[in-house]
Amino acid sequence: MPYPRELLNDDEEIAVDLHPHWWYFAWPVTLLVSGVVVAILSLLWDSDALRTAAIIVLLVAAVWLGVRYLKWLTTNFVVTTDRVIYRSGVIGKSGIEIPLERVNTVFFNQGIFERVVGTGDLIIESAGVNGEQHFTDIYDPDRVQNTIHKQMDINDERRGGGPRTAPGSPDVAGQLEKFEGMLERGTITQDEFEAQKRRLLDG
Repeated sequence: MPYPRELLNDDEEIAVDLHPHWWYFAWPVTLLVSGVVVAILSLLWDSDALRTAAIIVLLVAAVWLGVRYLKWLTTNFVVTTDRVIYRSGVIGKSGIEIPLERVNTVFFNQGIFERVVGTGDLIIESAGVNGEQHFTDIYDPDRVQNTIHKQMDINDERRGGGPRTAPGSPDVAGQLEKFEGMLERGTITQDEFEAQKRRLLDG
């Protein structure tokens, strides 16, 4: 289900509209497969106990998978020309909106397996009350990070502010301080800090 167009502002366009990565279904699908295996074993061994266990496991897995699917269907991570939006909820709705001009830094985290399947976490640090927002099961988080940075630059140019960070600009020192703070809080690793530091210093 795509993000509702009627919720966009005038002249606002969508750059990215994502549901959670398919890895979001990993655990309920694993339980479902386990139930199928137990059911096969119950037929091979003609075991009533295994048959009962298989029915219970399959019912739990089916309900869990159905609930997960509804959550997946109603969860959107959206990047527009004006803001970053996260919206979720089957019956009750909850959401986060971060205007692009308030975004300070964007990070992504991927383990080895996450890189293989193409998913990861996205961390957005903004000038809002909560400061930091974590988003999980994001498709190609490095691509989404680049898209957010691109839209931030376009947004700034549209507002007449020019590019956000030019090489050698005073903002580099401020950005480095924020990265150091995130490193101290454990939000990013030393390697991620060094990579972001190189990116800033090299422009």
